[in-house]
Amino acid sequence: MQKILKQILTSRVYEAAVETPLDEAPGLSAALGNRVLLKREDLQPVFSFKLRGAYNRIAHLTVAELGCGVIAASAGNHAQGVAFSARRLGARAVIVMPVTTPEIKIAAVRGYGAEVVLYGDSYSEAAEHCARLVDESGMIFIHPFDDELVIAGQGTVADEIQRQNSGRLDAVFVPVGGGGLIAGMAAYLKALRPEVRVIGVEPQDSDAMARSLEAGRRVILDSVGIFADGVAVREVGVLTFDLCRRYVDEIIRVDTDEICSAIKSNYQATRSIVEPAGALALAGLKKYVRKRKVSGETLVAVNSGANMNFERLRYVAERTQSGEKQEALFAVTIPEKPGALKRFCAEVLDGRNITEFNYRLSDRERAHIFVGISIREEEERQTFAAQLTASGFDNVDLTDNELAKTHVRYMVGGRSGVVAGEALYRFWFPERPGALSRFLSIMGASWNISLFHYRSQGGDFGRVLIGLEIPAGEEENFRSFLEQLGYRFVEESTNPAYRLFL
Repeated sequence: MQKILKQILTSRVYEAAVETPLDEAPGLSAALGNRVLLKREDLQPVFSFKLRGAYNRIAHLTVAELGCGVIAASAGNHAQGVAFSARRLGARAVIVMPVTTPEIKIAAVRGYGAEVVLYGDSYSEAAEHCARLVDESGMIFIHPFDDELVIAGQGTVADEIQRQNSGRLDAVFVPVGGGGLIAGMAAYLKALRPEVRVIGVEPQDSDAMARSLEAGRRVILDSVGIFADGVAVREVGVLTFDLCRRYVDEIIRVDTDEICSAIKSNYQATRSIVEPAGALALAGLKKYVRKRKVSGETLVAVNSGANMNFERLRYVAERTQSGEKQEALFAVTIPEKPGALKRFCAEVLDGRNITEFNYRLSDRERAHIFVGISIREEEERQTFAAQLTASGFDNVDLTDNELAKTHVRYMVGGRSGVVAGEALYRFWFPERPGALSRFLSIMGASWNISLFHYRSQGGDFGRVLIGLEIPAGEEENFRSFLEQLGYRFVEESTNPAYRLFL
């Protein structure tokens, strides 16, 4: 601990980074019944804390090493931190980025004078290519998190929090990807303020650190979520895992809706828009307060970055209501007879605020309704479901159903009478020309596409829903196709939202 503490206190981050404010959030504090403070790392020159670690690492290179140039693999904030730092220190910088990286991020890295090499559809593929370039070029690799000097640079965030709020401090919430930020902050805080709880926050679909701590060893995820791309890491670092195992109190997992809600809460508090990874800490803080029923405490959330694609805001706004538990979604079956729809509206919907209403005749005996209602408390979901049942309407709660929220609510239409043996899959297609063509080119000639729906969420990947007619005996070939394709997917053939509405 003494070594990392000394490295934090003697780091060179302030040659490039700035000391960011620790802002009071009065509205959030009143709503949550606790004193909430936001550490504004979104105000760094590159709009992310990543500048701290990148600069500290590069600043410690020898003159000869700087002459070799620096190289990194990143799709976002680390890339900008390395590029900015290299320009400040007069070193050549090469950044390997996935082909799917949005143009705004590529332009930002080039704007700092770095050379950009586009390779692969994912960070993993870009990182593998970066490793080959390191061997070929002799350039110095700057790791995004698993490096002592990078960790020390990130740890200066905790030093600032301690100086800016030397009084009561109960817990600090930190976003977690590879673990560099929380490792440095936890080591510092536990050395000086061991009573302060250090709580990491990860997306449910990118929880490599949480799983690793639970298993007592580093775990490699099969895949990672793409919404909070700034923390989409399949495996945490060796150094970061060791520090987190010793000094981190717990990890909280949050879902996409909770992250979107936190983006809105942060905007209301600061009038700035953080990226999904930047809102993780606040999402975890809100969940912690809600689940633990704590009050009167002083809680800090680290706003880690604000490199948000503008196109993603539509998706964030759509999902915020669910994240704030302000909307409930239900599938309701009513008898197909005169007066049934009128009775449904009068007995169940009267006096409620409707956010969604889709009606589809199923057959001459029944019809299905996809309905959304505004709710103030979680208990209203159960109350509404009980009311539906008491009125004789079969119902399914779809509020937490990802297929329903991402696709079905936009395409209610009923099943086709000519489709046989349809299998339904949700895919994450890379946002690049040729992604669909690649899918079709390696697809079996005897497989028919029976349904297709695409939605962009303003990130590196688009959400695609595909129905396929797979002939009997082709199941093994289809599994091989999925492995060869390499796109992340989830089968939804038994999902009730699909069964009722598509």
